[in-house]
Amino acid sequence: MSTKILPDGDTQTDVRPDLSHGDGDHERFAHYVKKQKITESAVTGTPVIALCGKVWVPNRDPKKYPVCPECKEIYESMKTGGGKGDE
Repeated sequence: MSTKILPDGDTQTDVRPDLSHGDGDHERFAHYVKKQKITESAVTGTPVIALCGKVWVPNRDPKKYPVCPECKEIYESMKTGGGKGDE
């Protein structure tokens, strides 16, 4: 393996966007995403957006992780109507 030293002024930049929230916590959970979007992502490689706002390209088995508490709370409020407009 060889190492190349770039001359001054020559820089290489990683142009991949940072799709993570950066706090690391989101990486420890399985997130809620529409099933159709998961399938689409598997085929095209496009990122998905979880209910909690995490953006990523799924590539792990979600059954190995606990459910994201934020996603779960949002999902449960959607199922029950969330109490909005029920007054």
